[in-house]
This record gives sequence, C-alpha cells and structure tokens, in this order.
Amino acid sequence: MSGETHRDMRRRHCLVTGATGYIGGRLVPELLASGYRVRCMARSPGKLRDQPWAGSVDIVRGDVTDEDAVGAALEGVDIAYYLVHALRTGRGFEDTDRDAARIFAERARTAGVRRIVYLGGLTPADVPAADLSPHLRSRAEVGEIFLGSQVPATVLRAAVIIGSGSASFEMLRYLTERLPIMVTPSWVSTRIQPIAVRDVLRYLVGSAGMPDEINRTFDIGGPDVVTYEEMMRRYAAVAALPQRRILRVPMLTPRLSSQWIGLVTPVPRSLARPLAESLRHEVVCGEHDIARYVPDPPGAPIGFDEALALALRRVREAQVTTRWSSAALPGAPSDPLPTDPDWAGGSLYTDRRALAVDASPQALWRVIEGIGGDNGWYSFPLAWAVRGWLDRLVGGDGLRRGRRDAARLRVGDSLDFWRVEEIEPGRLLRLRAEMRLPGLAWLEMYAEPAEGAETGRSRYRQRALFHPRGLLGHMYWWSVSPFHAVVFGGMARNIARAAVRTKADSTVDTNTETAENTQPAKNAEHPKDTGSTG
Repeated sequence: MSGETHRDMRRRHCLVTGATGYIGGRLVPELLASGYRVRCMARSPGKLRDQPWAGSVDIVRGDVTDEDAVGAALEGVDIAYYLVHALRTGRGFEDTDRDAARIFAERARTAGVRRIVYLGGLTPADVPAADLSPHLRSRAEVGEIFLGSQVPATVLRAAVIIGSGSASFEMLRYLTERLPIMVTPSWVSTRIQPIAVRDVLRYLVGSAGMPDEINRTFDIGGPDVVTYEEMMRRYAAVAALPQRRILRVPMLTPRLSSQWIGLVTPVPRSLARPLAESLRHEVVCGEHDIARYVPDPPGAPIGFDEALALALRRVREAQVTTRWSSAALPGAPSDPLPTDPDWAGGSLYTDRRALAVDASPQALWRVIEGIGGDNGWYSFPLAWAVRGWLDRLVGGDGLRRGRRDAARLRVGDSLDFWRVEEIEPGRLLRLRAEMRLPGLAWLEMYAEPAEGAETGRSRYRQRALFHPRGLLGHMYWWSVSPFHAVVFGGMARNIARAAVRTKADSTVDTNTETAENTQPAKNAEHPKDTGSTG
C-alpha cells in the first residue's frame, strides 16, 4: 500500500453509487463502521433521508449517465463503489450500462480516484459471451471497462446472493414455501455457488484497502456448491417445511420460467427473467484469491444453510434493512410532483375524502403507517387484488412486494405497487404509484387534530391524484372513477374504524398492564435474554 499506514487508509473517502439499492444500502453503514468517510450519489437524494446513517454521510444528487454530476460526485474521492445496473430497463439497457461505465471510469481517472470497486455477476469460463444472458453479458462488459481504464479496479463476481430481502432469496423462499409439489425447468439441476450477503459486504469493504497495483477480477462465493433443486430442498429443511417434490420439465424456457416465477413469487417477471437466465449455465468460482487481500475470519465464508437461517431470522424479526425493491423501478415517474408550487401539468384529477375520527391523531397515524402488505388497504379487497393481478399481467410488480417493515415506513420504501415518496411522522404519508398506468398517480393520507377544543379526536384526510398521459390517461380516469366511492370511500371509512379499534385496544392494554403491575412482586418473572447478533 506504498507505505500507507492502517490509520491513513481508514481516512479514505468513499463514494457509493446505488445507495438506494439492496447492496448499496447495506454497504454504507459497513463502511462507516470501518472508519471510512462516505459520500452517496443518488438520483433522488430524498430517498436516503430516513436512513439511520443519513446524517453521517454526504449525499449528492446525480445519475451515472450524467457526466457533470458524476465528475462532481467523484471530486476528492479515493475509492469509488459502482453498484448500479440497468436492470429491468427494456431494450437498449446494454448501451446504457456501457455508456454509464465509460463515463464513470473516465471521470474517476480525471478526479484522481485510487480504486473502483464493482460488484458484477459470476460468468462461466467456458461459455462464449454471445451465449450468455444479456444481463450477465452486460455485467461482464462493465467489469472489463473498469479493468481497462487507467484506474485500478476490483471486480467482484458473485452468483446467487442469499440475504433477507434479496431478489434471489425471495424467489427461493416463495417458490419453496408456496409449492409443495413443483414443476420446474431444467436449470434447477445447474450447479451454483451461492454466497451470503454478509460475505459480499465483507469483501466489498475489504476491497477498499487493496494495494494500488491490484487490477483484476475476483470470484466470490460461499463454501457450498449446490443445484437450485438442492437449494429448494435445503431451504425447506431449514424452514422446517415438509419435503418438497420436484418434477423437471425441460421445455420450460427462461421466458416461461419468468412467467411462472412472477405468478408464484413477489419478484415480477421483468426481474425474474434475468435471474432465471443467469442460472442456465454453471456458475461456480474458479478461484478464491480474494482471501489473499481480504482474509476470511473464523466461520467465513458463511455456509448456505447458515445464510438461509440468518435471512429467515431477519424476516421473522422484521429486521430487513434493505430489499430487492429498495431501488426504484427504472423509468418510474419522478416529476412533476403534485405539491410543486410551479405545477403546470395540465389536467390533474383528484379524489378527496375527509372524516372525523373518534380516536387520537396518534392512533390514526398508527393505522396509516401500517397500511399495505399483510395489513391490506382497508378497502374492497377484490378490487385491489384484481388491480394487482392486472399490473402483473402487463409486467408490473403487482401487490406482492409487500413491506420492508410491518410497522414502520421510511422515504423510498416500496409498498406493494406504491413507493413512499414523503412521510411526515404523525401527520402525512404520500405514496407514488409504480403500477403500470397511462399517467402519474399519488395517494396522500393525513392524520390531523380535530378542530376546536375536542381532545382525543382527529380528522382523517385522503387525496388521490392522477395526472393523465394523453387521451388514454383521460379515458382511464373516467373509466375507474365510478368505483372510487367503493374503493377510496371505503378506504377512508375503514381506516377511521381501524383507528377507533386501535384506540380501544390501547385502552385494554393499558388497563391490563395496570392490573398486572398490582400483583405481588414474587409473581414477576425475569425476562429471558433474547438478544442476537443476526
């Protein structure tokens, strides 16, 4: 490291692109914990506002295809993490990946960056690039661009990443849990070397300290080489499920497989297809040279079964810090906002509802913040289910993305086919629609104190907004508006009722706690230590 001390190395400044994504959102706190200074570049910096580490990093606005923004973000940076992929962007995504990587490499050279760290996909050594899936081929090309630049690069190549909230884990989890008997494609017999997300993060952090002369790829994987069929069977065992029966059907192509995965799991077919295509060929590490520079501590790399157990524990304890849906859907609407003072978007249809609620604003807010996922949408369930299925039929995410946390939301969270655009705790939740629509849509919910001197009461306000795109957008609004009284009106009434029930439940809990506290001390039990390091 050219005589550089360990302390000097820890003073390095790191740029993390893709900080709103699954890996980037977990890498930032790991870098901070290791003593690095961190800057995050995001297209929408507001999505990072509610991250627990947001106050400890420098956040800048920028897109990797914007040369000036990239250049500004890289100023004064020593280590640049490139964790961006043009996944699910349709035709031309390879050009987008290629152009963005070239911009990043050139600007990194100009800024004097000491190292680029890139996380790509593991590709089989004996398969020509032309035979690889488009997304795997594109990731390999991006790695080659960085290795061919004048900035030393560490290109980490991973196969399936196992961690709570990862797309690969969610796909495996739902396929195994929902299908005791599975008709599967031939790729379930392909050998794979999965890796725990903890080890991925360890290698990413460790790559920042590599000697300046290192410029190469590293294969990273866990200790187990398994088939996808074995992964499903072992998941069933770890999750204490009955043994799964698997029937292979060779004629299931990646396209058909993605339809099947999209039907059974929360992962939409637009994302399922590249995941399935990447499993057509054997993806096993050819070396473990990374250990020379990032030594494996005792118990690492983590085994497949342990990685599954750790991920499942996080899911069950609602401690999932990031999910595959953390990153916004490419091409999702970002402008204009309905609250912009200079709104000039032409037609803006609205549906407004307001109700007095015999519960406190705090009780009402708990219901609002808990909406979606397993709690549902407090409205006509069939209507929401049909809308979710229609969205999935046209390639959208549908209602199956659920929630990251069952009780708490933060800006940027995906929420079924919505995304949290703004949240003012205790007062406002604004959601932006990410279902396939001929326009832009938002849903706002407010918890406000009741007017006058009334205590213990509140006012619920709800506003749905739709900015149509073309004639089809206007036709869409007028075709669904007759159902708004049932859907949006029912939602407002049911949310108000749920807040009243929440108030009643809180009263019962308080009374019960008071009664229990009057019991003799000898009846008290010492709580068990349930802390964990997972």
